[in-house]
Amino acid sequence: MHFNNLGLRAELLRAIADQGYDTPTPIQAQAIPVVLAGRDLMAAAQTGTGKTAGFTLPILQLLSTRPAASRGKPRVLILTPTRELAAQVEQSVCTYGKHLPLKSAAIFGGVSMVPQLKALKGGVDILVATPGRLLDHLGQRNADLSGIEIFVLDEADRMLDMGFMPDIRKVIALIPKQKQSLLFSATFPEEIRALAAGLLRNPQTVEVAPRNATVDLITQAVYHVDKAKKRDLLQKLIEDHSWHQVLVFTRTKHGANALSEKLDKAGISSAAIHGNKSQGARTRALADFKSLKLNVLVATDIAARGLDIDQLPHVVNYELPNVPEDYVHRIGRTGRAGSSGEAISLVCVDEHALLRDIERLLKQPIEKRLMPGFEPDPSIRAEPIENGRNKGRQAPRGAVPGRQNKPRQRPPQSTKPARNGGGQGRGTSSRHSGAGHH
Repeated sequence: MHFNNLGLRAELLRAIADQGYDTPTPIQAQAIPVVLAGRDLMAAAQTGTGKTAGFTLPILQLLSTRPAASRGKPRVLILTPTRELAAQVEQSVCTYGKHLPLKSAAIFGGVSMVPQLKALKGGVDILVATPGRLLDHLGQRNADLSGIEIFVLDEADRMLDMGFMPDIRKVIALIPKQKQSLLFSATFPEEIRALAAGLLRNPQTVEVAPRNATVDLITQAVYHVDKAKKRDLLQKLIEDHSWHQVLVFTRTKHGANALSEKLDKAGISSAAIHGNKSQGARTRALADFKSLKLNVLVATDIAARGLDIDQLPHVVNYELPNVPEDYVHRIGRTGRAGSSGEAISLVCVDEHALLRDIERLLKQPIEKRLMPGFEPDPSIRAEPIENGRNKGRQAPRGAVPGRQNKPRQRPPQSTKPARNGGGQGRGTSSRHSGAGHH
C-alpha cells in the first residue's frame, strides 16, 4: 500500500513525498478512505501511530475539493487536550497543506490572545484549539463556529482525565449538528462511549492495535528501590549507561521541578515540563531536549500525550502513574516509528499495588531488576501516596481537581508565541512551518 493508492490529490502527495514518506501507517491506511468518504469515524489509536496525518490529510483533501459553505468562518475544528499537541497538529496541517491555499491557526492558553485574535479576524479554514482557550475566545465573540463542516476530537480519553468534558459539551453545542465528526482515543471508558454515541452518526470503527497494548519494540523493566534512593539510582543509571536523552515522568508538578533541579545540581542537564510552566518555557525545554542540549526532560502526565520526539531511546517512570492506562501512554513516547526503546520504572513499596494494576492491564509481568547498593529495605512499610488521584479511572465529577491541570491559565507576563520554534509554541498560524509528525 502506498499513499498514491489512497485517492489523495497531487498537492498532498507532493507534500508527503517532501517529508520522505511513501507508505501509510496502519491507522492512515484505514482512516483516510473513511474520512474521504465523508463518514464519521471512531478510532482507537495511540499517539505515535501516525493518527495526526491520518485525519489531517483527508481533511485537507475534502476542504480543497469543495466550496466553503460560509466565507471567512472556520470550516474544521480540531480539539486537543494540550498546548503541545495543538501546536503539533497545526504543524501537521501546515506541513501537508503547504501546496494548498488553506489557512490554519492554533489556539491555546499560556500565550497572549492578541495574535490569536488577529489570526481569527483574518479568517482561517482549519482551527486547532484546546477547549479552555477556545471558550475564552468564544466568550469574547472572537470566533464563530457556525460554519464548521468537520469536527475532530483528538485524544478524547485524555480530555476526560483532565476534566474537559463539560467544556467539550459546550463547544459541541455551538457547532452545526450536520457535520462530519472524527473521534480518536487510546482507550474508551464509558463516558467517552456515551459522548461518541451522541456525537457520531453511524460511525465507522477503526482499531489499529489491541486496546492498551504496548509497543513490542519497547523493553520494559522495574527496579525495586526505596523512595529516598530513587534520585541516586536514576543518576547512576544515566551515568553508567551514558544515556543522552531520557524522558522522566513524575506524579506531580512540584516533584518534576524538584527532581529537575537536583539532577541539574548533580551535573546532568535537565528541565521540567508541566501545566504550570509558561508556554515559552515549555517550548524552549522541548526544543532543547530534542536537539540534545538537555539530557533529561522531567514531565508530568499532562505532558505525556502529544510529545512527538523522534527515536527517543529511554523513558523512566520515576513514580508510577495512578491510572494504569497512563503507564501505556508514558512508555509510548519511545519505541516509535520502528525504533527500539527502553522503559524503566523505579518502584518503591508505596507503589506495589499500582505496579500490580499495570501488569494486570498488560496481561504480563514486567521484568524485575536489582541494582547492587540500592536493594529496598524490607522493614519500610507502605504509606499512602500523596498528591495522587484516588484509585479509579478519573478525578471526581465536577472536575475541580482535573481543571487544576487544564492548560487554561493567565497568560504569563510578556510571553509571546514563538514564530520559528519548530511549531511547538505557536499561538497562531504559520503557513510554511517545518515538518509535521507522521
